[in-house]
Amino acid sequence: MNNLKKVGLTALAGSLAAISAQAAEMAVSGASVLTYTSLDGSESTGNPYGMKTNLSFTASGEVNGYNVSYMQTSMDKFAGMTSARLSIDMGDLGTLAFDQGSGSGLGTIDDKTPTAAEEIWDGLDTAGSAAGAKGLVGAAGATGVWNYVKTVSGVTFNGAFRKGSGTANSDGGTSGAAGNAGLGAWDFALTGSGDDYGAPGLTWGLGYGEKEVAASEDEHTTYFANYSVGMATVGAQFSTIELGATGATDQETKAWGVAVNVNDDLSVSYGERDVEFKNPSAANITEKGSGIAVAYTMGSIKIAGNRNKVSDNDGTAASNDDMTEIAVSFAF
Repeated sequence: MNNLKKVGLTALAGSLAAISAQAAEMAVSGASVLTYTSLDGSESTGNPYGMKTNLSFTASGEVNGYNVSYMQTSMDKFAGMTSARLSIDMGDLGTLAFDQGSGSGLGTIDDKTPTAAEEIWDGLDTAGSAAGAKGLVGAAGATGVWNYVKTVSGVTFNGAFRKGSGTANSDGGTSGAAGNAGLGAWDFALTGSGDDYGAPGLTWGLGYGEKEVAASEDEHTTYFANYSVGMATVGAQFSTIELGATGATDQETKAWGVAVNVNDDLSVSYGERDVEFKNPSAANITEKGSGIAVAYTMGSIKIAGNRNKVSDNDGTAASNDDMTEIAVSFAF
């Protein structure tokens, strides 16, 4: 994303077709997104118009007594696979999956603050870097990951594990020495709601993970709670990333947001997010971000707008960034 600030808008897509193949059933759905993006004064916008097309393929069926499902998502016309997931539903034993980018473990709750459209950090400079937006937890990642999910008494455990780097290997492939062979990571998320415990409208989650890096380990932790009453949902989240390397800069994130469903079609939201960079040899610097969003749905068409900005970006004093985007999504 970096300078292009390509935000995009996720839309609920309707089914295009469903065909039966042996014991499985295949379905295809998709959406096209047209965007207008405006960058801040320090960057050159050029042509502000962009478009992407998403196609999602899903298949499920019974294999040797187990319910097996597969999903694959392709984005930006037919540029190739961007995420895939193979899952085996083992009934009371839970679900085991191999994830190539769909989201697993701690990464599924990296930012759960309420929003009408995109997150308040999306589209800003560091959101498109190789490391992603700062302050977002997820030790194991979501590529080349084994994922296990099970719900007990209304609480869902979502765990992830990988060996070596988070590389999307093809069949028969390995990441090699460049992929930190021998190193690995694991994490988990616990989520639930207050519906069964006398607190309707409350949703919560927490998680922890560790990632091996050379001779040290990084630790990721997060907690969140959201509460819905009437038309409004308010929420807050606290996260820490503690880096094991000597002299590394840890991160502590505090975020909150509020979203309001004005009616069945229109929703608006506002949120703020502080990421404190704890420099062991200098003064700490806090990145301060905020964002406002609005979304309007008309059947299979969705119009959304975001205005996000940040100061002291990525822990660098006086480094500021902002972006504005309007997206129109057509689901088919």
